[in-house]
Order: sequence, then structure tokens, then C-alpha cells
Amino acid sequence: MPPIRPSSVLTLCRRPSPVYSGPLKARPRHRPFTQNHDPAILHRSVQIYHSPSTDPYLNLSIEHHLLQRSSPDSYILFLYANRPCVVIGRNQNPWLEVNLRQLHHGIPPPSGSSPQPVDLVRRRSGGGTVFHDGGNLNWSVICPPAVFDRDRHAEMVTRALRGLGVGGARVNERHDIVVDDVVKSANAAVQTFKVSGSAYKLTRLRSLHHGTCLLSSPNLAHVSALLRSPAEPFIKARGVESVRSKIRNVGVGNGEFIAAAVREFRGMYDCPPDAEVSVDEEAALETPEIAKGVKELMSPEWIYDQTPQFTFSTHPTEDDPRPRPPLPDNIPSRFRSHLTIRHGEIQDAAVTGLHYVDDIDAASQDQALSQALVKQHLHRMPDWREALSSASTVPLADSNAAGDWLNSMFGNNTP
Repeated sequence: MPPIRPSSVLTLCRRPSPVYSGPLKARPRHRPFTQNHDPAILHRSVQIYHSPSTDPYLNLSIEHHLLQRSSPDSYILFLYANRPCVVIGRNQNPWLEVNLRQLHHGIPPPSGSSPQPVDLVRRRSGGGTVFHDGGNLNWSVICPPAVFDRDRHAEMVTRALRGLGVGGARVNERHDIVVDDVVKSANAAVQTFKVSGSAYKLTRLRSLHHGTCLLSSPNLAHVSALLRSPAEPFIKARGVESVRSKIRNVGVGNGEFIAAAVREFRGMYDCPPDAEVSVDEEAALETPEIAKGVKELMSPEWIYDQTPQFTFSTHPTEDDPRPRPPLPDNIPSRFRSHLTIRHGEIQDAAVTGLHYVDDIDAASQDQALSQALVKQHLHRMPDWREALSSASTVPLADSNAAGDWLNSMFGNNTP
């Protein structure tokens, strides 16, 4: 196999804080991005990396850099665990996939102290929405397109799990890793639980297959609430929708899983003994491309404005005739809202049925209010109550009730 190009040598710099502000400055390229670094490792055709960082934006940017800059003929295994975060696919809709208000509230910690924050991340690969935390190990394999197969490396992970005593682990028809368990009941029924989902990114020269593996997450009880949007019955979206599955932990430690996955990867490829290295978190972001990647992934423009076009409608329409759940009793019975949103921006709005204080032409006021909402971005609206009041040219008698409900749908004005 050809050696890795010198341009693939990666350097990172320290990430100063979870949130960046201002321009990012790259340091001179002199620090290696691995601990116990031997420069020759980066020129080998098989490489194994561990990242001690729990920053999802950094880990995904390192992964993307490896995809772009590694030799076309090389085989790479990259392993990492993130802090609590919800990760949506490249073409997904956060308002459809995520309960944004619940995400902003965070999740209760095991100790019962203040809630743990949860990041929202849009990755560069496709696939569905997943939850990450420290008990959910992420594995990524980068390889030549000629040998890419959706099951090849999922089977590698399955063998690792079976070697650790996880019986019933297999790859299903959706290329997910599942575990079949016999439920203790009168019928002794077999239930299937998803323990690892996959996503892919294919380029002309490289292929990426990455996935999660639920090992020992303490937060499984909170996943359903995070990944179930209250706006789902009212949204018709383009793009990819997630397929919900029952999930469970496999009861394996991170270190055990890493060792088993590395063992299987070494067995598949001609891997030198010293090819396994650790990313140097202290050197995060020294490589300009990675710094740029982190900044992009953290930006609201990437997270929200990349969303494909969708519609939100309180009542059935010709294009979306599904029945809708009833609106809260405190909202006027005549209230209707139909929004067309593209890249997070309202392209068209029709809001009717609110009560105006003055005795005026309500239809004209509805039209003026609706037009004032056009060009506003959903994620930049601090409060729908304020948005409706500001959009109306005359006082509204009931904007608070409708605004509160819309806030709950879109995650605005989180208490």
C-alpha cells in the first residue's frame, strides 16, 4: 500500500473553552497531534487513533480531517467518546428530530445537582439522530472506496462485542448492530434492541463509516424525551427522518470495548505493533483546517441554516392532510399558522385567527402580521410572543397564548 502523503501529518492546538468567540489563531505547525509521537506512524498505511477529548465538535473535525487528508489507500480506526450531545445527520431537521426545549434544559445528572448541558451537533455524514455521552463509544473507520461495504466494519464491531460476551449481537438489514434478548415472560418472547447505529460519507478517494456503541450510558431514560419533538405532528419535511428503535446498553466498559475493537481491526489489516496512538488534546486546533471545522460545526448557520425546506401547519393542508393534535384550550379556536421554512428562514407565513384589540379589518391585519414574519430565522427569534406582537401593527389580545405554544414547538424562549 502506498505511504500516507506528508500533507496528512496532523497538528492540533489547545481548545481554550467549550464555546469560541472571536477569530481563531493557528499556532505554528511544530507540535504533533499524538502522544508518544513517532513521525513515521503518520506515513504508515494502517493507523489507530484514540481521542481523550469529549468535545464532539473537535472529534468530528479531527475525523473529517483524517478523511480528507489521509492516503487514498490507508486504513484508519478512530475511537472517541463525547460529552452529552444530540447529533443529527447532515440532511436532517433539528425542529423535527429534537425536543429543543428539553435539550436547552439539559439532563438530570446522576448526583441530582444542576442539569448537565447537552450540545446540539450537525455532523457532515448522513443518517439519523443519535445521543452521545461518556458511556457511548464512537468508532470510525476510513478506508479506500474499493473495499467499502456497509456491513464490513459493523461486523468487525459485532465480533468485538461477541468476544466480550455480548451474546445475540448481530448486524441487521438496516446495517445497525442489534442485540436479541429473551424477555422473561410467560411467552419468553425475543426482543431486539439497537446498540449501535451507523452513518457514512463517501468521497471519490475515501470512504467513512462511523457509528456509536451503547456500552454503559447512564442517560438512556432521557433519550426518548430529547429525541421526540413536540412539533413533529405539525411538520412536513424534506431530508432524512430518523427511524426510532428500542435501545439498551451492552454492559461493557469503554476500555474493554476499545481493546476488543482494536484487536479486530488489527486482525483485518496488516497493522504494525506501534500504530496505535493517542490524540494530544493539549494541541487541539493547531491545524487550521481542524480549527475551521470546529468553528463551522459550532456555528448556528451550520446547525440550523443547513436544514432542508419544511412546512409547519397547525391544521391539515392539501400537501399534508394528516390530522393534527388539538391545540391548547387557551388558544383561540380560529387560530391557524402555516409557515414555510428554508435553511432556517421563514419564506412564507400565514397566521390568522388572533384577536385584535381594535375593531378593524382582521383579514388585513392577518396579512400584515404574516408578511412581517417573513425572512426571520427560527433559531434567532428569542420569543414568539414578542415576535407576534411586534409583527402586528395594532395591539393583540391573545398573542401570549399562541406565542407560548409556538415557543414550545420550536424551542424558543426556554424558561
